[in-house]
Amino acid sequence: MNWIVFDYGDVLSKPSAARPELAAKLGAPLPEFERAYWDLRIPYDAGSTPLEYWQTVGDALGRPVDEALSDELTRIDVEGWAHLEPSSKDLLEALAEAGASLALLSNAPSVFGEWVREQDWARLFQVTLFSGDVRCVKPDAKIFELLLEQLGAEPGDCLFFDDRQSNVDGARAVGLKAQLWNGAEAARAWLG
Repeated sequence: MNWIVFDYGDVLSKPSAARPELAAKLGAPLPEFERAYWDLRIPYDAGSTPLEYWQTVGDALGRPVDEALSDELTRIDVEGWAHLEPSSKDLLEALAEAGASLALLSNAPSVFGEWVREQDWARLFQVTLFSGDVRCVKPDAKIFELLLEQLGAEPGDCLFFDDRQSNVDGARAVGLKAQLWNGAEAARAWLG
């Protein structure tokens, strides 16, 4: 069986527009907030709790974060990433209709994985794997090995699309075919 595996953020989804609102909730200038948001994200994507993540971000910005604020920040953050790119959704639907086996592999916290699995479009995927659930992140070889185990597939049976070259390189190092994401039309042409 051949699998087509997609990343989520900035591949299937539109870029999140929530960061200005998140920065405002923390009373921080946007550039400082964005630096903390991304620099401190890997542990969150690797399984730490939302409260742990937002408290770490808050500490970096000199703003205490309690559970209520953490819940609000988490809701805003999830909603920010919740918008599928229409062309990506069309591609997924066409591939599913053609009988392709689809999987989703994303560096994202467990709380986001829970949200995805509740969406109607998640049914297009036979497997969804989020880094927060397995406590390791791309481009670590372990996450690709866990994916292959869940798919019951050999590396050469999988084509992986991601918007980050480091993740494409990590997939290739494990033996997956991997392509840098340049939009749904480019992927459609590449899939031929």
